[in-house]
Amino acid sequence: MCPRSNPPLLLLESPYHALRPMEGGKQQLKNEGRKLGSALVWVLEGGATEADRNIVEQRPGGLSLIVILPRVADLANDPTILHLVEGCRPQGILPFHERLAERELAQVLKRPPDDLGASVTEYLAWRGIRIDRDTGHLIRRTIDGSLDLRSVTALARSMYVSRRALGRRFLSRGLPVPSHWLHLGRLLRVSIRLQNSRDSIFSIAYEFGYPDGFSVSNQMERIIGVRPYEAREQLGLGVDPGMLATARSRVRRPGPRSLTCFGARDRGR
Repeated sequence: MCPRSNPPLLLLESPYHALRPMEGGKQQLKNEGRKLGSALVWVLEGGATEADRNIVEQRPGGLSLIVILPRVADLANDPTILHLVEGCRPQGILPFHERLAERELAQVLKRPPDDLGASVTEYLAWRGIRIDRDTGHLIRRTIDGSLDLRSVTALARSMYVSRRALGRRFLSRGLPVPSHWLHLGRLLRVSIRLQNSRDSIFSIAYEFGYPDGFSVSNQMERIIGVRPYEAREQLGLGVDPGMLATARSRVRRPGPRSLTCFGARDRGR
């Protein structure tokens, strides 16, 4: 490996004008890496040490990860790096850069996920919340349905079950009610739209079936813990792993009736 031109761990924060070295280990990251919209940048130019890997894997729940790969020749000599990176659930993976541009890294944070439903279920698993295959499928179908379904009745119809039977499926698994997940999926889509357009909150609210901007603002604060202006400025809110982590509703650990609420307080774990 060549000598490093960048520290291995850097913190990117809103308004995304500078990168701050994280040289104080886990404790520094725990103290300083909880600001909404932040990201940990892992520079693999000099390889992946065990200490850095532990910090990355145990980063705060709301902290997105951006990985900068080593030079091509170094990567070819150590193909295990790609498997290591995959297990750390990065928001984005970029090729080697000698000089990191903060605004380009910020663009990675606001990039929409390829599959929002899968991102939600994979995030739950990554945070140690055990869900079986059928439960994951149920959550994923509900998040996917939030694109164009506006009621639990419509959701139940799309799954060919009654509204009551659908509710029992969620209740029996200790999940929040179907309407919660439907609202969550729709609000995550609103967050993505806010970060990737200059449209007003009122225009975006109408696009996603809300009567006005005030309604979507109140729903967003209640369910994912942020207001639209925060979602627009603090990139990564409600987008991929980092996005779900930054939301502030609580996910309870598995129990007889677990997961009574999902979203915004995971950052404090």
